[in-house]
Amino acid sequence: MSKRNKLLKFAEILSFPNVYENFDSTNPSLAGQDGVEVELKGKWAAEHFKNNNPITLELACGKGEYTLGLAGAFPKRNFIGVDIKGARIWRGAKTALEQDISNAAFLRTRIEQITLFFEPDEVDEIWITFADPFLKEGKANRRLTAQNFLQQYKKILKPDGLVHLKTDDPTLYEFTLDTLAGQTDYELLYHDNDIYAKPLHIPELEFKTFYEKQHLAVGRKIKYLRFQLKKGS
Repeated sequence: MSKRNKLLKFAEILSFPNVYENFDSTNPSLAGQDGVEVELKGKWAAEHFKNNNPITLELACGKGEYTLGLAGAFPKRNFIGVDIKGARIWRGAKTALEQDISNAAFLRTRIEQITLFFEPDEVDEIWITFADPFLKEGKANRRLTAQNFLQQYKKILKPDGLVHLKTDDPTLYEFTLDTLAGQTDYELLYHDNDIYAKPLHIPELEFKTFYEKQHLAVGRKIKYLRFQLKKGS
């Protein structure tokens, strides 16, 4: 993508009513439509979605394909795609507006700062779909199922809140299983290292992102696991 195209998208996204951005990680705050500062922590359902429906986050959402797929399939739930790349979020947010998908919104921020924008118990579920597995040596703590991230999710998930991981990467899949094996706060509920070798375990798995389609085209197996914040943790 050219620099000019990126700049045009950054400018257009400022006009979107379904996008909120944290521009400065050193001085975090949330800007909504036309750059107006907003405070949505603890208020996402009531003030953005205008309802009290449960909230699901998609972390590292990219172009928001999974966020939009889930939102279309489950109109009585609210979905928020989270990513740091504004040019990617632009595509998902624009599609949501064009197709009048009102139960989908987007948050541009570093995921390390997610607890700044959600209250304890505000989130019902988290989806992590085809996130960067950070395979280089010394990068494991940047994986979205590393212990440091799990502790962040614990702060915003409701008791018994769910986390889903869908990936093509065997290292990330096995890393997550190993991490959960040492957890006292989370319980592994289900895992499968080849979800399309049998009928899908849950209907939410049927949505395919651009990257998943690429992985399937070259014969990679898609893996899935689901774990739950233990009650009282």
